[in-house]
Amino acid sequence: MIKRTFVLDEESSAYLDRMAERTGMAKSQVVREALRVYGAQLGRLTDEERDRLLEAFDRAAPAVPARPREEVDAERAEITRARRTGGRRRT
Repeated sequence: MIKRTFVLDEESSAYLDRMAERTGMAKSQVVREALRVYGAQLGRLTDEERDRLLEAFDRAAPAVPARPREEVDAERAEITRARRTGGRRRT
């Protein structure tokens, strides 16, 4: 384990004390658990963000052309070759 020192305001310190007492865990364990929970939630989208992104996808999806897989694979291979050699050549 790594020992860290940090400063809490009075309200946060009192909250930490209450949580440790209620759960029967050490304060350091409460902080570790709180960081795990916070970290897991940090990357999640809010309902509003998710709805906004789904609406954007629904608007953009019809504009995606339907092309044969072979054509897409050939274009991807061309792009890969171009990146490795310094750029695509126009014919």
